Amino acid sequence: MADYKKPSYVARSMHPRFDELTSPGEAVPYSGIYRCDGCAHEIVSTEGHVMPPQNHHQHSSEQGAIRWRLIVSPR
Repeated sequence: MADYKKPSYVARSMHPRFDELTSPGEAVPYSGIYRCDGCAHEIVSTEGHVMPPQNHHQHSSEQGAIRWRLIVSPR
């Protein structure tokens, strides 16, 4: 989970971009901090680049496939 010190630096958003899941190797739709839905690993990715490959980190069978979700995004 991402941490922050000053709440005035972040704002809550209900934008649908935070609901989308992105798979390994896919194009990054928005710049920001992404969290893996299966294991909670976090990365920073930039729009226009690609998500890390499938072998970036490993999951157990219980964690399922690697699925990246945007959790913090610049405006």
